[in-house]
Amino acid sequence: MRSFSSLLTAAVAFATAVFAAPTITHDKRSMVERDGVVYNVFEHAATGARIEFVNNSGICETTPGVNQYSGYLSVGTNMNMWFWFFEARQNPSTAPLAAWFNGGPGCSSMIGLFQENGPCKFKVGSSNTTPVNNTYSFNNYANMLYVDQPIGVGFSYGTDDVTSTETAAPYVWKLIQAFYSSFPQYKSRDFGIFTESYGGHYGPEFAKYIQDQNTAGKGEKINLVALGVNNGWFDAEIQEPQYIQFSYNNTYKPLISQSQYNSYMSKFKSSCLPQIQQCKSSGSNSACQNADRACNNAIEGPLTNSGDFDVYDIRAPSNDPEPPQNYVKYLTTASVVKAIGAKSTYQECPDAPYNKFASTGDGPRSFLDELSSVVSTNLTTIVWAGDADWICNWFGNLAVANVVDYPGNAAFASKALAPYKVNGKEGGQFKTEGNLSFLRVYAAGHEVPYYQPELALQVFIQTMKKGAIQST
Repeated sequence: MRSFSSLLTAAVAFATAVFAAPTITHDKRSMVERDGVVYNVFEHAATGARIEFVNNSGICETTPGVNQYSGYLSVGTNMNMWFWFFEARQNPSTAPLAAWFNGGPGCSSMIGLFQENGPCKFKVGSSNTTPVNNTYSFNNYANMLYVDQPIGVGFSYGTDDVTSTETAAPYVWKLIQAFYSSFPQYKSRDFGIFTESYGGHYGPEFAKYIQDQNTAGKGEKINLVALGVNNGWFDAEIQEPQYIQFSYNNTYKPLISQSQYNSYMSKFKSSCLPQIQQCKSSGSNSACQNADRACNNAIEGPLTNSGDFDVYDIRAPSNDPEPPQNYVKYLTTASVVKAIGAKSTYQECPDAPYNKFASTGDGPRSFLDELSSVVSTNLTTIVWAGDADWICNWFGNLAVANVVDYPGNAAFASKALAPYKVNGKEGGQFKTEGNLSFLRVYAAGHEVPYYQPELALQVFIQTMKKGAIQST
């Protein structure tokens, strides 16, 4: 029998050899001060991801005891994706996690944060240079993550390799993985994706990519439970003719005459539709670019010039001051930029990322199959739309929802819309079947949460609770 001392010596030698082995790597956490601002730096050994952020800047969220973090997550070499995270105002240690993505393609999610559903907002008027509390912020219920993607949008900076919705998805997945690395307490939480406008492309593709990675066992499992897309652009073949229908038949005011309606429908069938079908059948960049040009020249361009109206809210003229743009100037203020840890000049919707999407003809490409795929997995999904928006109008969104291919399709498509109420007040019309819901929101433009914040928060909470929306 070996002595205790010899066993101890052997154990120490073994431990020394193991921990000295060059194959073992360790995560690194540090704090760095620059110009009076303290940054948390986390380097994840397994992935090489670098996360750098500021704690509790005091900007936007002023609710006592509610933490916020803003900074950058590395999603690749010289790819610095901006995030701004707000804890839930209630029960943050158990509340679900949701991510918000604005559309464009190539528009910053600071739009959603400051104009729609974030913890603060601006009032209309040039004198209003400081944000005020948003009573109906989505972080009333969930921990909220706002992301500027792709690289080059908003505060994100570095190399932009994204040329399409499909190539954007892996970076969004990497961002969530990097977020989990630095904030592991959120790994097991229910997770929701909410988006708008070009989010009709983003939402279905991002959700499907996440589900596919989960199935393949790659990375940390993302517990995706909900998808919400308001005023989305999903499918050009379905939605292009709805521009014409909505311009003639909307609730607020006709934008074209009967004869113009007939002329536009003829142009759609002769000029726009064949090109969309060619894009779908060939899938080539050139065919899809041609479809984009043909439909813009025949339908979208002429219709937007048919009168003085805001394409995001036809009730208003083209110089509509709402939602207020005050936040853009605010985010270029040196003291604000410094406090939140931003390292680039804010760009709301820069041309360069958009042009990359245009180069592949991404806009006319359909994401109906991806939407059908994720709905068929029983993912709680809502397609909703403000009924004063023209650019991604509710006619088109309803037409898309009616043809989603999932087990409840026949029952869903045959249902009539019923009143949707918030505390007894009718705020729209909806229908639901299984895990899919559709909602038309009254008196709301493109950015629904700006116009109907109380209703939007109710919809968000009901969807995040993994149930169909319902009146209250």
